[in-house]
Amino acid sequence: MLQQILRDMYIDPELLAELNEEQKQILFYKMREEQLRRWKEREEKARMEEAVLRKTARRKQSNGKHVQWLRGKDGEVWVWVMGEAPGDKPYEQISEELIAERARQQAQKEAEELWRQKEAEITKKFRDAMAQEKARIVAEKWKIEIEDRKAAKLEEEKIQEELKKREEEERQKGEEQIRQQEEIRAKELYLSLKQAQQHSQHSDDDQEWEEQLRRSKAADEERSHKARRARDEYRRQSLRAIQKGRVAGLSHLFQGTSLNNVQEIKLNNDSGSPLLSLSAASSNIWERPSRPFSRDVIIRWFKEEQIPRRAGFERNTNRIAQWFHGIISRQEAEELLMNKSEGTFLVRVSEKIWGYALSYRQQSGFKHFLVDASGDFYSFLGVDPNRHATLTDLIDFHKEEIITSSGGELLLEPCGQQKNPPDYSPLFE
Repeated sequence: MLQQILRDMYIDPELLAELNEEQKQILFYKMREEQLRRWKEREEKARMEEAVLRKTARRKQSNGKHVQWLRGKDGEVWVWVMGEAPGDKPYEQISEELIAERARQQAQKEAEELWRQKEAEITKKFRDAMAQEKARIVAEKWKIEIEDRKAAKLEEEKIQEELKKREEEERQKGEEQIRQQEEIRAKELYLSLKQAQQHSQHSDDDQEWEEQLRRSKAADEERSHKARRARDEYRRQSLRAIQKGRVAGLSHLFQGTSLNNVQEIKLNNDSGSPLLSLSAASSNIWERPSRPFSRDVIIRWFKEEQIPRRAGFERNTNRIAQWFHGIISRQEAEELLMNKSEGTFLVRVSEKIWGYALSYRQQSGFKHFLVDASGDFYSFLGVDPNRHATLTDLIDFHKEEIITSSGGELLLEPCGQQKNPPDYSPLFE
């Protein structure tokens, strides 16, 4: 991120607002250094070009021609008078030859001018012909593309109708299965209640019967709740696939997947730990946008790129680090740190860059440092040039080394969660 800012010599105003005064000064200092480096580079290049030009000029002067007067036998400058020396042509003949040569050159110049005009006419003629041919070809291609788009639109509408029809059939089938299960369960409950009533006539164990009835009802409600969640999840995935146009990716879902499989996958995800999401990654190809523009995109980025790099986990364990928080604002972070001692810190997922924000409690207030995670490493943006392989490495490093020399920030005490469920739960669902 810092390299991109120095390359473009521009920083987004929203990103600038996330930096404190010290970070801004350091960033502006680095931008000024880059400006000076570019200026010196241009000056050195201009100086070298000027030196080359001077050297070339001196070489031309040293190799230049000199004029010397031709001298006769007597040592004086040799003088020739036209027409007086033996073999000289008469003045009239020389004049005729000069006039003839001048006429020939003029005729050659006029011929060249006529040829340029003729060549321009020929070029224009064939250029216009080629332009007309290209226009004809483009018109034919455009007509074919229009017909192809119409056919593709009709095919897409047909596939969407088929998907909706299959979805409705699958929904009806699932509802029928749930209804049958409810009828079977009602019969089981009826027999259980009947047996319990008969048993209660011969025994005083009414408390055990009530407990069994309560458990049966709770299990029935839990099963119905899970079935509704499975139907909602199935409908959401189907509608998302239709909106994105991923028809091919859904074909196997209708052919080889039933409602029970969807329920099983959903129930396993609900009952497992956050690490289970590592094996349940999305099958869609992830292409990271240039910057985060919504919470859903940030969550998708975290699941696709950060969970495989164990961001937010403790070292060598499967537990979430105490200092890790989800997508919370600067104000929420300061509220969590309000009554904490100096050196308390937390790490939250940033909404401005692909990375995080470290919020730090100091004696006179708070500090916020942006952590760039857009590359293959983690580093503070505009503060510390050190690069770390994991987010945990960066945190552990600054538990012993200060972040800035002027502030002397050491990460002493992590700030944990105060909500249930924790604010990072959407990242691991």
